[in-house]
Amino acid sequence: MKHVIVYVEHQGERTRKVTFEAATAARSLADSLGGRAHAVVLGKGAAALAEQLRAYPLDAVHVAEDPECDAFLLDPIVDYLEAVARATGPAVVVLPHTMHGRDVAGRLVGRLRAGVAADVTEFKTEGGRLACVAPKMGGVAFTTCAFKDDAYAVVTIRPNAFAAAKGGTGATIEQLSKPTPVRSYQVTVEREVEESSGEIGLEEAPVVVSGGRGLGGPEPFETLLKPLAQALGGAVGASRAAADAGWVPYSMQIGQTGKTVSPNLYIAVGISGAIQHKVGMRSSGTIVAINKDANAPIAEFADLLVIGDLFQIVPELTKLVTGATVS
Repeated sequence: MKHVIVYVEHQGERTRKVTFEAATAARSLADSLGGRAHAVVLGKGAAALAEQLRAYPLDAVHVAEDPECDAFLLDPIVDYLEAVARATGPAVVVLPHTMHGRDVAGRLVGRLRAGVAADVTEFKTEGGRLACVAPKMGGVAFTTCAFKDDAYAVVTIRPNAFAAAKGGTGATIEQLSKPTPVRSYQVTVEREVEESSGEIGLEEAPVVVSGGRGLGGPEPFETLLKPLAQALGGAVGASRAAADAGWVPYSMQIGQTGKTVSPNLYIAVGISGAIQHKVGMRSSGTIVAINKDANAPIAEFADLLVIGDLFQIVPELTKLVTGATVS
């Protein structure tokens, strides 16, 4: 394997942060392998998104505004990715570790007869050979898996595990010809199912307000944290203790066994800050903790620790943010 190919998951001109994280990681990985960094953008809005990607350190962006890729059929997408991989030569294909990314990756593995590594948080190279680090067994252990000397590898990366950084010198934009389909497309889907009823996703949110055991039950997540998160234009998360207690769904859990987030502002409310939680939010820009215990572990890595009763502090903070009169 020599080159790196990034698959760009998007909806029109809107894409996930993981796209730019993958583009940045691709440059470093391609340099280590002695190859080039490519990206593939398909469907409506691909041309505009390709221009955005030129700000990132890629060598080439392959574009096809094929409407069949917007019908949420996987086969046309896999056809294009396989065609780019075959034309590029031995390569690592990097996709986001999302529901869509995992679906595409599974089919691409079969097409390329490639090895696969999922939910990767770090790349290592030695002597031109690639190894991937990924959490296993719910984060209890981390594995480092090396690929055999095959021509292709498929990797899905965990959102927010890699830092995105601009620094492109102007990648070339290459229009893709429609590949010969492996088989005819039989199924269409009218629309994509949204994960969260229009609310901003945790992994994309610029601000995250998280609650833990200190909230005492499920109701404060809705009545206390949600208004603050909405006022700040963010999303609500939770610790593992809150999810295990059944107060919130596991889709809201942040930590080693949950989601990894990297917002500009992270507010931890009633969270002790065990290492498992820290792993999921340590790359946040500014970390604010609200806790009655001055000796809670989160005090060691929070930028600001507010000591007091969260049931009094959070409503007053929400009023200040919204401009309401504070009584």
